[in-house]
Amino acid sequence: MLPFPRLVSILLSPVFLRGAGLVLRVLLVVWMLHSLAPASPYVVLGPRHTVDTGHPVVCVHTRLTDEVEAWKIQRTLSLVREMGAGTIVEYFPWPYVEQQQGEYDWAHADRIIHQAENQGLTVVARLGLVPEWARPPVEEKVTTLTYLTDDYYDEFADFVGAFVARYAGVGAVIIWNEPNLSLEWGSRPVDPEAYTDLLRVSYTAAHAANPAVLVLGGALAPTLEDETSGGGLNDVRYLERMYQADAADYFDALAVHTYGFTHPPGDEPDPAVINFRRVELLRDVMLRYGDGDTPVYITESGWSDDPRWVNAVRPGQRILYTLDAFEMVEDWPWAERLCIWNFRQPFDFRNRRDAYYALVSSEFYLKPVYEAIQAYARGWESPYLP
Repeated sequence: MLPFPRLVSILLSPVFLRGAGLVLRVLLVVWMLHSLAPASPYVVLGPRHTVDTGHPVVCVHTRLTDEVEAWKIQRTLSLVREMGAGTIVEYFPWPYVEQQQGEYDWAHADRIIHQAENQGLTVVARLGLVPEWARPPVEEKVTTLTYLTDDYYDEFADFVGAFVARYAGVGAVIIWNEPNLSLEWGSRPVDPEAYTDLLRVSYTAAHAANPAVLVLGGALAPTLEDETSGGGLNDVRYLERMYQADAADYFDALAVHTYGFTHPPGDEPDPAVINFRRVELLRDVMLRYGDGDTPVYITESGWSDDPRWVNAVRPGQRILYTLDAFEMVEDWPWAERLCIWNFRQPFDFRNRRDAYYALVSSEFYLKPVYEAIQAYARGWESPYLP
């Protein structure tokens, strides 16, 4: 290849400018700049790691679904391990794997799972969304990515079974996400009984393919919507209706989302308030229906420090609230994990709201909250700890 200065002089020479068209010159310049760009780092797994932590309850929800660069996946998961979190929640959308019915493409999922296992992390896989072939138009309207009718429950269950059979080391799978919100249930009225049917066929397929896997039901969003609302249904009432539909036999643990917003984690649970301890109201429902032996995984939680959001807190408050929440959950014998939303997202500028929930920036800047959790998990001295 010609040296860069020599190539530039040729491109700008009068002879070249007279003889070549504008389009050709632009294409050559683009090619030249592309050839000068550094190659992506070469990624190898290397020796298997283990997680050094004194607090197995510490867990994070990663955002690798749309991360395309292998080195960023590896870097993200290595930082999770170094922080002292032994478990991650990660999203594996059904359409990404089975774009064509009956044809599975596991390439991206393989990359994430293999890197996570190499870092010594346990994966809780969140499964959901619907491929186009399983979303028939309804009344001449195009259905959304979360619209799944019972005509295709068995196909989704087949995907769940194939997933847990392929990834035998995955610790648990979450069946759907926040089904008590209309947006997550195909932008239609929510239906706890229909979700229970989906949970039943998925649970059966999962355990037939991998008896050791845990099936997590619910993943309920904290909301105060009543049964007349078109936007969703109160998570406490939704869980009650799940139990009334005999859901208890079809999940090994309940997944819940519990956000603090502006409330400290110690605030008392209140049916009329969304706060961190709202999870205790869900636990009360489990006890009322005789399901006290089933554990709870908090698969999304946290506080935002967005300075422009009314439901956010200051950065220092976020650190103290997060650490207090970990200590609180460790005192709950029925709670297995507290998974912070979210560890890092590929592009902060695309989603301001999630960027201020993240522990690490998209450019891998470690925020103080990351360092505080790391000190807590690994037993280090820290200015953030009393």
